[in-house]
Amino acid sequence: MTAPAKPTRPLPARPAGYVELARYSSLGRFWTYLASAARVGREVKEVRGDPPETCRRRISGYALPGAALLLDVARVTDSLDEGFALHPALIALLAGDPDSLRAELNAHYELRLDAVLAFTAARDLIARPEFRFAPLVPGLSELPADLPLRARRMGRDEVHVLVQRACGLA
Repeated sequence: MTAPAKPTRPLPARPAGYVELARYSSLGRFWTYLASAARVGREVKEVRGDPPETCRRRISGYALPGAALLLDVARVTDSLDEGFALHPALIALLAGDPDSLRAELNAHYELRLDAVLAFTAARDLIARPEFRFAPLVPGLSELPADLPLRARRMGRDEVHVLVQRACGLA
């Protein structure tokens, strides 16, 4: 069985929703990210619908424990209404104290990062990150399952560092 060919056809332009990681990058740098991600045990696969030679790959399998600091507290607070399940951390959040919720997340959840990494014809290395908080052990936490635990909006540099960590480069 032969090894799969390296992707060589850049995307013609940056699609919506992608963050620029580096300008004036190279195809070799894109390949380094993919090879490093595979080497550290991440799943690297083609994006559905793309031909194999397209320079776009999904990297998944990276988890960041203790990442409650990255929680979008305002969105969680806005989602709580009269029908929310009683939990001491949620009551404290409504009282203006997010520390109890963050402690609960740090104890029972991890932030999972999946990213679509791509290389464009303009020589930009770009990524579309997908963050989600997931329980370490399902059912262990008493937080409601329908609570929208979303990561806050992150800047380009923060996303770049997290993608590098996911690929084993930082």
